[in-house]
Amino acid sequence: MSECPHVLDLPRPEPAPLSDTCVECQATGTHPVQLRICLSCGHVGCCDSSPGRHATQHAEQEEHPVMRTLEQGESWRWCFPDGSIV
Repeated sequence: MSECPHVLDLPRPEPAPLSDTCVECQATGTHPVQLRICLSCGHVGCCDSSPGRHATQHAEQEEHPVMRTLEQGESWRWCFPDGSIV
């Protein structure tokens, strides 16, 4: 895993999750496959294996670059602009 300029700009400490599930999936009645947290604002969205791909949509619409997995036992972060694990 490497550092990228987007990681250096993230708030410290990381924001707390704003919910315990993907609120967009909840609103549409779909089931999130896995969850991601936006490290800029705490928004929780579903992964790209979910029908809505809400984490990616949030990153693109809000221009928030890095998300972290919320899956137990995992701690990786993904930088959308760089397309890599950071």
